[in-house]
Amino acid sequence: MSTTVKAAVFSAQGAPPEIRDLVLPDPGPGQVRVRIAAAGVCHSDLSLSDGTLAQKWPAVLGHEGAGTVEAVGEGVTGVVPGQHVILNWAPACRECWFCLQGEPHLCEHALDGAARPYAELTDGTPVHPGLGCGAFAEATVVPARAVVPLPDGIDPAVAAVLGCALLTGWGAVNNSASVRVGQSAVVLGLGGVGLSVVQAARLAGADPVIAVDVSPDKEELARSLGATDFLVADETLTRAVRGLTGRRGADHAFEVVGSARVVRSAWDATRRGGTVTVVGVGALDDEVSFNALELFHQGRTLRGCVYGSSDPGRDIPLIAEHVRSGQLKLAAMVTDEIPLEGVPEAFERMRRGRGGRSLVRFGA
Repeated sequence: MSTTVKAAVFSAQGAPPEIRDLVLPDPGPGQVRVRIAAAGVCHSDLSLSDGTLAQKWPAVLGHEGAGTVEAVGEGVTGVVPGQHVILNWAPACRECWFCLQGEPHLCEHALDGAARPYAELTDGTPVHPGLGCGAFAEATVVPARAVVPLPDGIDPAVAAVLGCALLTGWGAVNNSASVRVGQSAVVLGLGGVGLSVVQAARLAGADPVIAVDVSPDKEELARSLGATDFLVADETLTRAVRGLTGRRGADHAFEVVGSARVVRSAWDATRRGGTVTVVGVGALDDEVSFNALELFHQGRTLRGCVYGSSDPGRDIPLIAEHVRSGQLKLAAMVTDEIPLEGVPEAFERMRRGRGGRSLVRFGA
């Protein structure tokens, strides 16, 4: 048995997607089929499409998704048909060295599902799921450990944003950087993840929270989500940040673009002894340079941040409490609701640095 759904299928690197019929198998042992309600368009999807991140073709991209369990395979006990869930694109095996060290976000097997075909086109061509999820489709089949039950009181229509953008941003602030009350934070890049970092920093008690972007049009949205200050990214940025932080520089800088140039800007805007957290996904050949003296003298910490250093099963319920209370806003980050056919335009908005999150909506 199988199920045929509409999907945005990418045939090759750099090729625009085509809306095609996709044949999904029934879920096998340990798998679930999820009917997708909405899928966020993340910069990582663009990075897969343009070759910044490796991807096998043809593929259905999309990894920030939420929906309803339609069917479960043998041995699945954690979720049941009819249950609302959020996709987890980096499901931990709980058995590898990293998982046993308490670092499930670095699991050796988190992306195993992305390496294997999960569905077919109607002509029998195997199709791969982007980051193991394939959320740019009406439905997908994933391992049961790749879904997290949606906590009560969260609107399923915007819950997709919780699964990647907000989880990553909240985790960057709380798990990776451990921002404390009264510390200053500067956030460089205000897409969906960057806006989530702004919200999480404000909730953590950071002050000031300085939002930075190349587009001045993002100021109003950034301030509405908790930024105390807004700066346009230009050659005066370091001086401007120091002017807002007692001439020292920020205690914490978050790079949420994925660019060596922006990493360097974040470093320069940080105080001696401060921390730079790199959240954005950059290119393999985009190198950052530091001299040996400044590494010693500045005493700064430069760290990466994979998926917000999060454990979705642990962190999503915590974040949901703040969403229910209104302290973290999901819908406010969504600046464009689009049909499946609108994914190429969403990619173009990201290239131009426009808007927050684009959300693909399925059904009524």
